[in-house]
Amino acid sequence: MVEPRVDKEKLRRYVSNFADVMEMRAPAAAVASYLDVHQGWFVRCAAPMQVEPVGQNGYHLILGKFGNFGFELEPSIDLELLPQAEGIYRIETIPASLLAVEKDGYAVDFQASLQLVPEGEYTLVEWELDLEVAIRLPAFIDLLPDGLVQSSGDHLLRQIVRQVSRRLTWKVQEDFHSQAGLVCPPQKTALF
Repeated sequence: MVEPRVDKEKLRRYVSNFADVMEMRAPAAAVASYLDVHQGWFVRCAAPMQVEPVGQNGYHLILGKFGNFGFELEPSIDLELLPQAEGIYRIETIPASLLAVEKDGYAVDFQASLQLVPEGEYTLVEWELDLEVAIRLPAFIDLLPDGLVQSSGDHLLRQIVRQVSRRLTWKVQEDFHSQAGLVCPPQKTALF
């Protein structure tokens, strides 16, 4: 993560890793053809999050309102969906948005990869996410025990990723199978 030019003593960092899998009932080539044209599916599938395209491969997303200990935020993130390289897709934070701590009070470093794994006539889309959030918390939160603030933030981060990823995964599965005229696999719970 790019080091923001703010007082590091006032920043709290939360770092997490996530992994899950999405089943697509089609060959890898068909799944790749769909994923390659993210301009068509990403905005549809990201709803109800607000999404605005940024350049050719980027998107500005407003995730919704989240909070803890009476401190509430409506986080947004700028992501770039990079073209696939040998069946692997990457989604990364647009570098300029890593300096958002100065303006917004938080910054998110989002580094995800998706890999297409053929399973007979189906394809598994295995994904991993490395996520780091730096946030400037209000002074009153410093009155709470450090361990409580850290564990609550870690829990909230997992909850946000679980909620957003499951909804996005399900919508992508539905959209892909609908576009291809295929039966969608049943919705599953997150592995994390």
